[in-house]
Amino acid sequence: MRLIKYGHACWRLEKDGKVLVIDPGVFSEVEALDGADAVLITHQHADHLDPERLRSAPADLEVWTCEAVAGDLAEVPVKVQTVRHGDAFEVAGFGVRTFGEWHAANHPDMPVVENVGFMIDDQVFYPGDALTVPEVEVPTLLVPTTAPWLRLPAMVEYLRTIRPARAYSTHDALYSEVGLGLLDTWLKLEADKQGADIRRVPVGESVELA
Repeated sequence: MRLIKYGHACWRLEKDGKVLVIDPGVFSEVEALDGADAVLITHQHADHLDPERLRSAPADLEVWTCEAVAGDLAEVPVKVQTVRHGDAFEVAGFGVRTFGEWHAANHPDMPVVENVGFMIDDQVFYPGDALTVPEVEVPTLLVPTTAPWLRLPAMVEYLRTIRPARAYSTHDALYSEVGLGLLDTWLKLEADKQGADIRRVPVGESVELA
């Protein structure tokens, strides 16, 4: 399986000629969806969901997501499937399980929205905007590293709780160049401590998983 990092919170997974895209929001590149067979969307915030971009996608594109996002896509001509915590399904040759129900608490005046995390092929876990612990082995974690709802100690504790063999930064568009340098340092410290591959994958670059 090949993981490709796109802007902010978007990842593209390629396997056996099939393409699965996670959270192609407004901060991700348009080409992330090129040739996509299916899309997974964790929640309805614009940095993870761009209905207008999906509106121009092929009508047979499958979108798997929570109920709130399905409502937002009611007028978008794609095939929307609703999932919730504890579901399991197969799409485009990928096996997917879902974990989590709610977005992490954000601004005190903003409502907490639905958020579902995705475990793909029992290899890659993408929690969306929450620090969901799926209670199963997580070989590769796509770990949120900056957000209004996230502090550095919580991110580090999340890595230490899950202890993945590999963890790659996601949800990181809010960093400046200086901030990205600090992030790289923090991730290297944790990689050295855990003896794991924990780092930032620059936009457009990829990682090969066995």
